[in-house]
Amino acid sequence: MVDRHTRHKELIAPVRAAMYDFDADALRAALHEVCAAGVVFHLAYPFETIVGVDAYFDAVYAPLLRAMPDLERRDHIVMSGPTEAGDDWIGCGGYYCGVFKAPWLDIPPTGHLMHMRFHEFYRVVDGKITEMQALWDIPEVMMQAGAWPMTPALGREWHVPGPASCDGIIGGPYDAQAGAATCRHIVDMLDHMTRHPGQGGPEVMEMPRFWHPKMSWYGPAGIGTARGIEGFRNWHQKPFLAAMPDRGTHDDDVTFHFFGDQQYAAVTGWPDMYQTISQGGWLGTAPAGKKIAMRSLDFWRLENGLIRENWVLVDLLHVYDQIGVDVLGRMREFNKARAGFDPETGRAL
Repeated sequence: MVDRHTRHKELIAPVRAAMYDFDADALRAALHEVCAAGVVFHLAYPFETIVGVDAYFDAVYAPLLRAMPDLERRDHIVMSGPTEAGDDWIGCGGYYCGVFKAPWLDIPPTGHLMHMRFHEFYRVVDGKITEMQALWDIPEVMMQAGAWPMTPALGREWHVPGPASCDGIIGGPYDAQAGAATCRHIVDMLDHMTRHPGQGGPEVMEMPRFWHPKMSWYGPAGIGTARGIEGFRNWHQKPFLAAMPDRGTHDDDVTFHFFGDQQYAAVTGWPDMYQTISQGGWLGTAPAGKKIAMRSLDFWRLENGLIRENWVLVDLLHVYDQIGVDVLGRMREFNKARAGFDPETGRAL
């Protein structure tokens, strides 16, 4: 008998297949087949929450397909597992790519191949998807179009790779013991991370106990990639904590969904962090003095008992929006002089 977590990965397979060659009719039909009535899709800003398959397809995939007619989805992680509360989730990570031929979200087309990273998590109840929580790295598309209007990243901007071990598409049978052990390692690591700075210096995080010396931390566009513990601290953690020192102190306000599969673990939550931008320096922003919600959806891969790779997406456009910065509006100001855009509004004609 096939276990339920292997069945869940089989459940999502027709949706992934329809998006590999991006057959719009097949995709719509596959989504209707696997999703429950009233399915809720939680998406990155500016899409936000959409109810129902047809509304989701029409608002999200149809415009993207018009902008990139040869659109293709490439998964490099497909995993599944239960949370501590007994909920079942599927996690998929990879890229959408295609030739960027027409504007999308008023991002100007390039005529070249575009890639956009995604992390998509699906909750399964009684064999049907009832909820999706997903982030798309929209700033990555803006950067490729030369239209990113905010500060440059401290980390390295590049085409983030899939797992170095080339084993992210995890087959069955599901190994409950291995998945649980990977999850425990991640949860323990995060518990130690939140001890700094409130309970002491960097040593209280015990990072070498959890992270591989050659770790790669793949942050979103706008933050970038960091290599090694020193790189992670320099290019992400130090400015992040300096700006929001109350990180990890508002856990009662959020819900985490951790699940593991073999040597992979994932977390999703909508949102999964609350913290206050009380100081400046992160993303080039001033101290807004405002508590914000953060959506950060992650995958980790363990190697020899240590975290070798961590894929992280953060909804940065949502962060900026909460502190009164309209990134898409600012981007449109850049587009006013471009052919095919309204010189008054910067919107595509």
